[in-house]
Amino acid sequence: MTNWLPNLSEGSGPLYLRLADRIESDIAQGILPSGSKLPPQRDLAYDIGVTIGTIGRAYALVRERGLVSGEVGRGTFVLGRETDQHTVVPDAPQPAFEGTRRSMEGSPSGRLIMDSTSAPDVGQADTVARILADVMRDHSGRALDYTRSWPEDWREAGSRWLGSSEWTPKPQCVIPTIGVHASAMAVIAAMTSPGDKIVFEQLTYSSIARSANLMGRRSIVVKLDAQGPDPEDFERVCAQQHPKVAFFIPSLHNPTLNIMPLQRRREIAEIARRNNVWLIEDSIYGALLDEQPTPLSALLPERTFHIGGLSKTVAAGVRGGWVACPANLAPRIQVAHKMVTGGMPFMLAELSARLVLSGAADSIRQASRAEIEAREAIMRQAFAGLDFVSHKRAPFVWMKLPDPWLSGTFKQAAASEGVLVDDEDEYKPGRTEEVYHRIRVGFSIVNRDEMKTGLSIVRRLLDNPAAGYDSYG
Repeated sequence: MTNWLPNLSEGSGPLYLRLADRIESDIAQGILPSGSKLPPQRDLAYDIGVTIGTIGRAYALVRERGLVSGEVGRGTFVLGRETDQHTVVPDAPQPAFEGTRRSMEGSPSGRLIMDSTSAPDVGQADTVARILADVMRDHSGRALDYTRSWPEDWREAGSRWLGSSEWTPKPQCVIPTIGVHASAMAVIAAMTSPGDKIVFEQLTYSSIARSANLMGRRSIVVKLDAQGPDPEDFERVCAQQHPKVAFFIPSLHNPTLNIMPLQRRREIAEIARRNNVWLIEDSIYGALLDEQPTPLSALLPERTFHIGGLSKTVAAGVRGGWVACPANLAPRIQVAHKMVTGGMPFMLAELSARLVLSGAADSIRQASRAEIEAREAIMRQAFAGLDFVSHKRAPFVWMKLPDPWLSGTFKQAAASEGVLVDDEDEYKPGRTEEVYHRIRVGFSIVNRDEMKTGLSIVRRLLDNPAAGYDSYG
């Protein structure tokens, strides 16, 4: 029924939500009978005068409600309804990997999680369980209560984990946190006020920017090239916008995988020094490198907050993180972290410290590096001949899409096939005219068999670019 045209004059809320509600209503009334095809997204967007993104959000919403199914290259079709039910029960997806979801029980709709990059399963569960049992045996009372004091070995563990041959923070300057995200937000809360501006690269871990915006801070974007943030643009932004903080990922940048050269690091540090800008240096992926480059913290120690944790190397669920602060600012960050998060759980902080100080965390990291390297080789074989960026120590690939695929359209197509990937908009901290036509595909969460299945599905879509003209349409 491609000539169907919805009446959107009634209802309230965003247009995409009204459209989804109208589709549901017309299905219930039989206006859109079972098996009928919805108009292609581009056609409907033109007919009602909205963007294709609005139509895509509405179609995605009715798919989540179990009302329609999308078939790449064919379109979006109305599903049948149970006559003895008042609510719609979505049909289970039928991808090629059905029945292999044992490790994906918590994934949305049983889909393959390839939009996340937590540490791979290398058998660390037994080690974590053993050390956690030791924590409970040794500190049963404190582990079940609020954190009332911070043992010095929590700071010592952070000093060791964040340190490298080029630089090691003093333990008294290190604050344990509930992961890297909490570290960054504690710094932003402590060092800025509502209305202050924060610099982000035009592609980055955008959840920090979105969280900062919720706190009343304003995000501004600096250009990014193959070596990192563009110094000339950073200088311009600092001179014109007067930001208080800049958030950068110098090593194994997310999502581009750039590693900032030393000269570029020096330029960025000098610009921050001249303009009195605080730096937040995210080293979460850098910890996977065999040799970590000279950190910004070594070049500008008086103005750099160096953050890192265990999520990509040891275990994401442990929530172990640390922030190394400029001298005399550690107490300020500790208070801000408590205010932002509610406080540091003793159980997790003690577990993280013991993992590091015992050497177990580093052993797990070595195993994670080896597993990621093996998977990266599998990925290279699966994507041979395509345009992508990868690194043997990184648990994801930054893939260039062939024409006519659009990043968001491809993400929807992959989800319809049972694979979750990230489109480029996920990494944009603000509106920009830059279009990359790329996706990020992670491969550390799924097991190897599932990874191969997911990569083959992505490859099939990439090799069938004509599907991009009518995905879910």
